[in-house]
Amino acid sequence: MNLVIVIPTYNEADNIEAITAELLTLPAIEGKRTILIVDDDSPDGTGDIAEALAQRNPGKIAVLHREGDPGLGRAYIAGFRQALAMGADVVVQMDADFSHSPQYIPAFLETLHQNRDVDVVVGSRYVTGGRLDEHWSWWRRFLSWWANAIYTRLILNLSVKDGTAGFKAWRRETLEGIGLDRINSNGYVFQVEMAYVTERLGYRAREIPIYFEDRRIGKSKMSVPVKIEAAVRTWQIRMRHRHLTPADRRTAPKA
Repeated sequence: MNLVIVIPTYNEADNIEAITAELLTLPAIEGKRTILIVDDDSPDGTGDIAEALAQRNPGKIAVLHREGDPGLGRAYIAGFRQALAMGADVVVQMDADFSHSPQYIPAFLETLHQNRDVDVVVGSRYVTGGRLDEHWSWWRRFLSWWANAIYTRLILNLSVKDGTAGFKAWRRETLEGIGLDRINSNGYVFQVEMAYVTERLGYRAREIPIYFEDRRIGKSKMSVPVKIEAAVRTWQIRMRHRHLTPADRRTAPKA
């Protein structure tokens, strides 16, 4: 198996060395493993640190530097495309700040290996066994629960309970079938658009419970304007993709 782990970064200089070190030492992963850091021209030097890590770990860490056109969604799309070009069989997406523990990745991969009918594994906070950081305020917990359990599921009729999840393991065929050019969202609502298009095209997700830890170092990028934008754009996502069916899956390009 060729696994590529895509990590978008913006000002994660204090986290990137620790997260890559933990990913490089994960047990029970067979085959090739590459960490692809997609840096959005971080002013704190994250990109330079990532380059140094790649030089010390040739073939294990790669860096994609992006300048201009910043944003989480575009960074992920660029990372997914690069991962597919690298021959990935499975693409894992995750944050750099330890909100997503690398220790769950072997379970993600095992789920894909044992269940051929599963197209994407979702690290979920809202299935039985999933938990949020106990240090979150009640208001933050409520907003997160409402956005996932009520707002996005009601508007988009999503089956997954964690529609804004950013910790996933994709089969290559799923990303190719989705057609990354279809995805237009750039902020955190990118996760919602990916979830909606995945389900409209008939792909099957399996949610695995995770403990979602608050970032260890640095400041969250989930500001109030970002949350408002996500709420508004959820309606646009529905209008844009509501007519999709499994017949609209893209065909993988020929080698």
